[in-house]
Amino acid sequence: MAKLTLHSVSAFDTLEQPQNPEDLTLQSPASAFFTDFRSVTPLVIDASTPAVQAKEMMKKTHVRMKLVVNHSHDVVGLIDADDLIDRLIVQKVSQGTPRSDVLVEQLMTPRKDLLALDIQRLQGASIGDVIEALQDSGKQHCLVIDSQSHRIRGVFSASDISRKLHLPINIQDKSSFYRVFASSIAS
Repeated sequence: MAKLTLHSVSAFDTLEQPQNPEDLTLQSPASAFFTDFRSVTPLVIDASTPAVQAKEMMKKTHVRMKLVVNHSHDVVGLIDADDLIDRLIVQKVSQGTPRSDVLVEQLMTPRKDLLALDIQRLQGASIGDVIEALQDSGKQHCLVIDSQSHRIRGVFSASDISRKLHLPINIQDKSSFYRVFASSIAS
C-alpha cells in the first residue's frame, strides 16, 4: 500500500479543462446521457430490506433510485426516493405493519408496472426526445431495455440529464396523487 502525502494548493490557481469539451444540447444523442449497465454496475437493493433502512442508505449515499432484486438476484421492481417518503411508510404502519417491518418490496414499483425505452429505438434519438418521454410519463427515471438480449441495459435519470445540460428539467410525477389516493382506498 502506498503512503500518500497531501500538498498545499496555494500555488495552483488554474483548473484543468478537457481538450475538446463536449457541448451537450437538447439535440445531442440520447446515448451521451445513458447510464449503460455494460460499463457501470447497476445500483440494486434487496426486496426484503426494511424501507426505513433503504431510505437512510439512499439519503446518505445521495442515490435517488435503485433496482430491487430478490434472493435470486432477479429484478423484481424499482424503488426511488419518492416511494420512501414518510407518508407512504406511515400508511403501511396504519394498516398494522410495524414501522421496522415495512419492506422495500411493499413500496417499490413492481417490474410488471415499469416502462422502458428500447435501446434499438434510441439510435438516432436526441436527449430532447428522452426528456419528452420522461415528462409524458411523469417519471424521474427511465429504464432502457435490450429487446434482442432480453436484458435491462441501463437507465436515464432526469437529474443526470439536468446536470449534464446545465438546465433545470421539470418532471412532474403525474401518478403520485393517484398512488397515495389508491393506497388509502385499498386500506
